[in-house]
Amino acid sequence: MKTVGIVLLILGAIGTVVFGIQAMQDSESFSLLGVDIAVSSANWTPVIISVILLVVGLVMTSRGKK
Repeated sequence: MKTVGIVLLILGAIGTVVFGIQAMQDSESFSLLGVDIAVSSANWTPVIISVILLVVGLVMTSRGKK
């Protein structure tokens, strides 16, 4: 169980970084009355799923048999 948790933790961390960078690059910014406004056209679903995997892996690793 601890091994599965470690695998999920690693996959979740990698997915969060990769999809997070991709989502941040999909945003556009423009200036309105001297204020920079960012508009995101990214799909945040992969980032959310990756964070969920990261949390599940963390919980499984911490509760696994020692």
